[in-house]
Amino acid sequence: MIWFYRILFLPVLVCLLPYYAWRMWRRGGYRHDFHHRFGLIDRPPPKAPGVRRIWIQAVSVGEANALGPLLARLRTRPNTEIILTTTTSTGYKILREKYAAQVLKVGIFPLDFWPFSRNAWRRLDPDLAILMEAELWPEHLHQARLRNVPVALVNARMSDRSFARYQNLRGVARWVLGQLRLILCASKPDQECFLALGANSAHMSLTGSLKFDAASTTKKLTAVEITVLREELGFGDNPGAMVLLGSSTWEGEEALLLDIQQVAIDAGLDVRLLLVPRHAERRKEIAALLDKQPLLWHARSTTARSPKPVKIYLGDTTGELSRLTQVADVAFIGKSLSPNDGGQTPIEAAALGVPIVYGPRMSNFKDACRGLEDVGAAWRVEDATSAQIALICLLRDSDRRANMGAAGRAWHTANQGATQRTLEALEKVL
Repeated sequence: MIWFYRILFLPVLVCLLPYYAWRMWRRGGYRHDFHHRFGLIDRPPPKAPGVRRIWIQAVSVGEANALGPLLARLRTRPNTEIILTTTTSTGYKILREKYAAQVLKVGIFPLDFWPFSRNAWRRLDPDLAILMEAELWPEHLHQARLRNVPVALVNARMSDRSFARYQNLRGVARWVLGQLRLILCASKPDQECFLALGANSAHMSLTGSLKFDAASTTKKLTAVEITVLREELGFGDNPGAMVLLGSSTWEGEEALLLDIQQVAIDAGLDVRLLLVPRHAERRKEIAALLDKQPLLWHARSTTARSPKPVKIYLGDTTGELSRLTQVADVAFIGKSLSPNDGGQTPIEAAALGVPIVYGPRMSNFKDACRGLEDVGAAWRVEDATSAQIALICLLRDSDRRANMGAAGRAWHTANQGATQRTLEALEKVL
């Protein structure tokens, strides 16, 4: 199986190279430590006797942020060294800023091709490899098996799209899943998907989502701090103005929220729009959209403080969503309306007591969305028209917003504890 993968890898990579080159140019930051992608990560010091080295791969910003509580607990384990890698330039930036001082090394995950993966494994020499959420790299797993190093898939989830793909490649799915020593599932539906694809139930545990624990570590702003932040965003001229948050928005969703804001204003509501796109490098595209509409706006990448009151604030920076969310009265969760698919996490907004609206395409967070809807903390809509109806309804109804926010906080509190369960499972292979 591994040789079939190796033979296919190069032609597939060549075919995809124009897309990845375009994406790297668009997002920027990929030149930094680019040699890591060939497995040429700077070699850490040799391990001392008795030391256990853990290599954790967190693909992007969301996984990097979810790592916090788990990493803090692993660091308290005696004689333990931790290496962190990520795939995206933004994820690498977050890892360096948040965790570089806490771990042995931070790097970029190598391309999953035989010589590159082998280079990284020889240099890093881990005793345990941890993958986050949905990353299943065949060469990486094979290199671990050659060295008899256990691999754990932590916070494991399976989107509808990935499940459908693996169903069509059941032999590949069984082989890949068979390389894992542990599969620690984020939810019951995820666990059922892995079992349906042939995963060994003896290697699997339901530990819950680490994102619940990560959200609990967010610094909660006081009422005074929220007022100061609203003033910084240019929303301080009217303390009664409501803030509609576009949380991790994708293409097309900013235009929808602009339309909804204008409908609300036409109806006599003072609604300010806070846009926090999932990819900050889309700022030029979004700025061009904002320039075409009449309302005053400001971009955070220009200056954090808006020099004057505005109706729209573009939060085009990385790693500030949790802080900015705390000024919101209602949040629309991005990547949830067609043609986008998969959804961004609603967990942080719920933990902060912000009422949530999202579209039908939240397959990456099926269990969380089901729980939020069951307790009345989130409102699922089917299309742009129903999104407008839902958001205008919530902006008009302060009591309903308060009830949804309280339900979200209670739901979040009830679902914490994944970090402890994950650590207990990892101890069995350490």
